[in-house]
Amino acid sequence: MARVEQRLKELGIEINNPPAPQGFYQHSVISGNLIFISGQLPIKGKDLVYKGKVGKEVSIEEGAQAARLSAINSLSIMKGELGDLDRVRRIVKVTGYVASGPGFNMQAKVINGASEFFCDVFGDSGKHARAAVGVCELPLDSPVEIEIIAEISS
Repeated sequence: MARVEQRLKELGIEINNPPAPQGFYQHSVISGNLIFISGQLPIKGKDLVYKGKVGKEVSIEEGAQAARLSAINSLSIMKGELGDLDRVRRIVKVTGYVASGPGFNMQAKVINGASEFFCDVFGDSGKHARAAVGVCELPLDSPVEIEIIAEISS
């Protein structure tokens, strides 16, 4: 079994088919040795698992779990595009958007759910540059959306 797939199995994480795009765009684009993953929501199957604003209807812990699920969805897209997750050499950048209730300013703690997931899976190669941005609204009333840039081997 491939190294990354084995690590996911150890963590009890199953990579399924990626969720369908919610608009007119591609899930991913490869340019040179980089793969750009479009913004992913915390969708499992066809269902948005978490809804609402963090700091209002959604707790920080639930927001972090939503970020983690969004990161898992981004890996499912990488697997579909690359065929083998061992082609991912490193996670370069994570951009996380957090639909935030009034006065909420702990976006970094929410996006840690995605960042910690990538470090758990890829070790030092999962450490990345990052932005955690508070926004008023996200598609489908999602609390979190995650974009990924990763370096890949040919």
